[in-house]
Amino acid sequence: MPRIPAPGPDRDRDAEWDAGASGRTAPGLGARSARPSELTRLRRELAEATAQNARLAETLREARARIEELRDEVERLSAAPRSYGTYLGPGPGGGMSVAVAGRVLDVAWSEEVRAEDPVPGQQVLLNETLAVVGLGAFEDRGELMRVAEVLDDGRVLVVGRGGEERVVHLAGPVRTAGVRAGDTLLVDPRAGTAAERVERSEVEHLVLEEVPDVDWSRIGGLAAQVGAVRDAVELPFLHADRYARYGLRAPRGILLYGPPGCGKTLIARAVARSLADRVGAARGAEVRGHFLNVKGPELLDKYVGETERQIRVIFQRARELSADGSPVVVFFDEMEALFRTRGTGVSSDVETTIVPQLLAEIDGVERLRDVIVIGASNREDMIDPALLRPGRLDVKIRVDRPDRTAGREILALHLTADVPLDATLLAAHGGDRAAAAAALVDRATELVYAEEPGTELLEMTYASGEREVLHLGALASGALLENVVARAKRHAIRRELDAGGDGLAPGDLVAAVAEELRENEDLPGAGHPGDWARIGGRRGGTVVAVRPLAGDAARRRPVDPHPAGRSL
Repeated sequence: MPRIPAPGPDRDRDAEWDAGASGRTAPGLGARSARPSELTRLRRELAEATAQNARLAETLREARARIEELRDEVERLSAAPRSYGTYLGPGPGGGMSVAVAGRVLDVAWSEEVRAEDPVPGQQVLLNETLAVVGLGAFEDRGELMRVAEVLDDGRVLVVGRGGEERVVHLAGPVRTAGVRAGDTLLVDPRAGTAAERVERSEVEHLVLEEVPDVDWSRIGGLAAQVGAVRDAVELPFLHADRYARYGLRAPRGILLYGPPGCGKTLIARAVARSLADRVGAARGAEVRGHFLNVKGPELLDKYVGETERQIRVIFQRARELSADGSPVVVFFDEMEALFRTRGTGVSSDVETTIVPQLLAEIDGVERLRDVIVIGASNREDMIDPALLRPGRLDVKIRVDRPDRTAGREILALHLTADVPLDATLLAAHGGDRAAAAAALVDRATELVYAEEPGTELLEMTYASGEREVLHLGALASGALLENVVARAKRHAIRRELDAGGDGLAPGDLVAAVAEELRENEDLPGAGHPGDWARIGGRRGGTVVAVRPLAGDAARRRPVDPHPAGRSL
């Protein structure tokens, strides 16, 4: 049926539609089929316009928010200026003392704002009239400075880069925790306050403050030396009244000297433990002693004056620890490395200032009360004589190499009944562990101190033409004897793993002494023969030549008469 045009405007639109839709087609069915695709296109364009309108709306909202931010920024920049300061404490006028830009001002809270007073070292916010309007945090940036001295009023004297000294206030947290000489503080140089204690105490790096767990029972073969040390150190502490009656003062220092490895350091460690125990028992209360073991290589510094400053810090720390009557031992090991005779420096004469600094600490106006200085050296001839005179290192004790009797005492400390023992050895002594251990001690003593061709190490020629042959026993020390026992125990463990044995046997000691000989038979010739005389503990004659006796290794090695290594 033919289409009847609608009257009025609708008819005109339909006519236009048909005219556009039938541009290249005849009116009728083809025109009607083109109308839906045109609707789809229009709907797509409408959707795109709607999305674009939404994007424009979002852009307008973002622009409006940015305008608000800019308005706030403009208001902030046009507001009256404010500044930060550091609260130091109550002010002289009843207000608050605040450090601002290098000046100390007396300020108060603003009338509009009022809160509790800040803690010293805390930041405060000031308005244009320098009234406090808010509180901030503690300064967490600044320079690291070392505490040189704690003043009576709570302030501290600190040393910064280049040795610059200044007095600063302590912030609340640091004041509560407490500081001491040698501590490292984080300092705000503008405000002159220390807000944080940094764990970098120089004294803790240089010394060990804890009392060692070494007592006299662990020292063997040095009865005479131990008695002399105890008389020099313990008697003045335990009987101070008697010393006062006789007009005597406690020795200021002790020098332990002799060949290396003979127990000098062990004696010094035992002094600290024994002194604390004896003084505590005499006072009827626990006394905590202190052992400042100075690490010499770390004490030396390439910068002029730095080593001397560290020596001052160490003795200041010793005085602080002894303030409550606790005994303090300041121990300098290898003393000749720090305090050589002045004028003998090879590359630089650093000792010309280090030695006087130590003398000043020992002889200083501030008396070393309850502080004893102990030095150890195997080259006492290199120590500056000013340190060795009476009144400084008063007591000088030579620690010699152990002879056969002393060596047996030392071996008995390491070969005890608690050590796993070989079953055959136990059976030979009727199961008595103490007797079996004593037999091992005798065997080890015999092997170390034997004087036969197989144990020769050195031949020393004196100026008189006399020759002396040194065997292993002549170079024995507490350290060497302990090492022999340790080697034997390792052999026993290895034998248990390989053959299923159990316990230490005499053959293990034989193998241990043989290894010790092999390591010492190729000792080099000394550049200065007299040095070997000191190493061997020989004194008196002038040594002009030293010859190692490194003969046939098989001849020099001890041979166990019992190949199984289990029977004595």
